[in-house]
Amino acid sequence: MTDLRAPRRDAQANRESILVAARIALAQDSNASIDLIARTAGLSRRALYGHFDDRSALIGELIKAGAQRFNAIAEQPLDDDARIALAQLASRLWHEVAHIQTVTSIALDDAHVADTAAALAPLRKVVAGIVERGRRADTLRTDIPADVLARLIEETARTVVRVDAVGPDAAATAVRTVLSIAGLSWRDADALIATRPEIVESAASHPMLDMPQNRPDEV
Repeated sequence: MTDLRAPRRDAQANRESILVAARIALAQDSNASIDLIARTAGLSRRALYGHFDDRSALIGELIKAGAQRFNAIAEQPLDDDARIALAQLASRLWHEVAHIQTVTSIALDDAHVADTAAALAPLRKVVAGIVERGRRADTLRTDIPADVLARLIEETARTVVRVDAVGPDAAATAVRTVLSIAGLSWRDADALIATRPEIVESAASHPMLDMPQNRPDEV
């Protein structure tokens, strides 16, 4: 009896090698071509097209994989205080994004941001929930509608990611920026981080961020 499992395993292995190669190639050049990605994977262009219709489809698969990871991070427990919860979420996501800056920037560019937003629906729902909780407790701004505030927080986070900030204070800067748009003064944001430094310091070792990862780049 013919064993059909081996070809399937080979096909899956080739698909995974293409995704890994795409992450590597895009980390080196955000405009990396299909030809370069195929060569990096050790496959022919024709073999690559056997798995992905075009470069856009390949990028879409990377976005989907990254979105699943970000959504999983958003599912982790957060503080009841909306301000702290928002800071925790911003910091955890920042530390994840910091490892995958190039492909994340591609996912958030104008050509892909709509697909990225759809893939991140669970994360966006968490942000909306934090906003609603904070508004009810009068700890987040109420001068604009909740849906607008949630969108502003998303857009602020998108901008912060694309700035490509580095250094020991980069995560804290990201948290301060998100808290600022949510309605906290810069003094209040500084005070929150000062009283809860673990929000920024421990995010890099958060359980979700210790999951096995494909490096050097993964969306």
